[in-house]
Amino acid sequence: MRNCSFQCVYKRLDRHYGPQEWWPAETPFEVMVGAVLTQNTAWNNVEKAIDALRNAELLQPESIHAADAGMLAELIRPAGYFNVKAVRLKALVGWLMEQGGIEMLASMPIKDLRHELLSVHGIGPETADDILLYAFGHPVFVIDAYTRRMFSRLGLIDEKADYELLRRQFETELGKEAAVYNQYHALIVVQAKEVCRKKPHCDKCCLADVCRYPIND
Repeated sequence: MRNCSFQCVYKRLDRHYGPQEWWPAETPFEVMVGAVLTQNTAWNNVEKAIDALRNAELLQPESIHAADAGMLAELIRPAGYFNVKAVRLKALVGWLMEQGGIEMLASMPIKDLRHELLSVHGIGPETADDILLYAFGHPVFVIDAYTRRMFSRLGLIDEKADYELLRRQFETELGKEAAVYNQYHALIVVQAKEVCRKKPHCDKCCLADVCRYPIND
């Protein structure tokens, strides 16, 4: 078995799966909503919740801000933890409106914007980085559960390592390229969903020859 770096893994996945054109959203604000709704749930459930918001004409900050909390929670029920996420969406849009909207925030330095996002109720590092990368196009690498599972099996990271440490590891090796981060994260998601599952399909993996995970587990 030979070693494979973050760059090596990216090239293999990119060659195997091709362009992903992800995050699936129509507007930067929809990305922000999706980033909150996808916490602890599968994306197909998020899509149902976003469709419900769209059909109710609630995919604008002002509309969510003015919406009844109970009605909002009911609309996003498919995403799970709907009462909690309704509160988080309210907090997000309140903050967004106070800041003057997405266009105003787009000119803010990445470090400052990330700090501000992390101050919003219910926004943790992964959600903040989803928003920075996919809504604002900033070169910030997203570390999620799929990334931890896959790269720990490859022997490249400690699955339980600190979030910020892992983020810096990826960004240091890959360089600051938002387009690469976007594609890479999307590739990790598809690989983890289709092949590197909790019970993996190692026989179908394009990384099997560089993976340290026992194939028979």
